[in-house]
Amino acid sequence: MPDEPPTGPPELPTHGRFAVAFGLIGWRWISRNPAAAVAPVMVPFIFLYFLRIVSPVSYFPGEVVGAMLFTTQNIGNWTLGDSATWRIDNGLQDLFVASPLGKMRYLLGIAFSNLIPAAPALVTLGIVLAYVTPVSLLDWFVLAAAILVLWVLFASIGIAISSRLKTRREIWPIGQLTFTTLGMLSPLYYPLTVLPGIWRTAAYALPGTYAALWVKGSLGLVSVTPGQLPLFAGLLGISAALAVLIASRFYRWGSGD
Repeated sequence: MPDEPPTGPPELPTHGRFAVAFGLIGWRWISRNPAAAVAPVMVPFIFLYFLRIVSPVSYFPGEVVGAMLFTTQNIGNWTLGDSATWRIDNGLQDLFVASPLGKMRYLLGIAFSNLIPAAPALVTLGIVLAYVTPVSLLDWFVLAAAILVLWVLFASIGIAISSRLKTRREIWPIGQLTFTTLGMLSPLYYPLTVLPGIWRTAAYALPGTYAALWVKGSLGLVSVTPGQLPLFAGLLGISAALAVLIASRFYRWGSGD
């Protein structure tokens, strides 16, 4: 007796496609609204324009690095906004809770979709950096690694905060306050040595400080010892791991979380 044809829907793979799907979400955002790709470029360039006028010329390469790291930190703010909006306004999270996707891949997908609109700004600033200072292959690797770790770190912070927001009105002020403060207090655009003693001490508690010191030290833009570079990289990695653990622990997923 021949086998009967299946009566249900065909079985489709449930793994390996979420990054592509969320990447398309990020791409559709900038393809439908090109301003979403222009805005991340304009914000750091406004800082660079005024810093170029008021600060010594020798600071400019480090300020370009700072603009790249600041742009990466801002991805955390966008991730916060999407994560909270999808949960509060759209009820989209409920759909994913009922799907086989899982919490961690859902959160990683949101973070990845927000990396796409930031990519044009990062590429543009990378071209400017190569124009104003020599960048070796090792330096590019260090910069890319710092951006990747910083993206994971601040996307995790944004996700953790978004889970505790109750209304849409809280999204903008809390996101702006959190990520602008972290970006300005960390010595991204300026050297750590120009800070007064108490602010310099406070800056060492911020993960962005170690990203800036690692990249600028590798480029020779700040004075560091050879042993400090792996130390800065390690502290940045530990900060990112802690942020991921906090996000996975405190993000409210299903009814039992």
